[in-house]
Amino acid sequence: MNRVFLIYLYCASFGVYALPDDAKQPIQVKAYTVVIDEQKGLSTYTGDAKVSQGSLMLSASKIELYSNQKEVTKVIAIGSKKKLAYYKQNQPNRSRFIEARAIKINYLIKKEIVQLRGKARLIQGFDTFSGGTLDYDIKNDKVILEQSKDGKERVKFKIKL
Repeated sequence: MNRVFLIYLYCASFGVYALPDDAKQPIQVKAYTVVIDEQKGLSTYTGDAKVSQGSLMLSASKIELYSNQKEVTKVIAIGSKKKLAYYKQNQPNRSRFIEARAIKINYLIKKEIVQLRGKARLIQGFDTFSGGTLDYDIKNDKVILEQSKDGKERVKFKIKL
């Protein structure tokens, strides 16, 4: 049965955010299949999965939320070469969204780091970065790019001053 599940998780128990206003919003999840393992602190959403909280939005074939009973600690969004995982969020002191795509996106919440793995692409305002891997340090507004291991995806960027 292909039904879309919509689950509201309240931010009192989770904290996926970069903006203070996002933390006050409930986490909304849509997916075709949901597996919640409370003992492991892992919720897995598959089938055109979407997670949002305030301005934060993630979408992928599969999304995993890791929690420690009080808050979400890590989010992993897994796409494919044909349909990349997607991340979008407002950032402090920025008028535009940060948007990212990659085969795999790791969002390390406490460290405030978004890791893009495979076909990584980040749009920050009018600037664009792409490469094999990309780490975006939200707190320090820092981008670290590397070519792919096979050397086929070289680092590229376009900056508008």
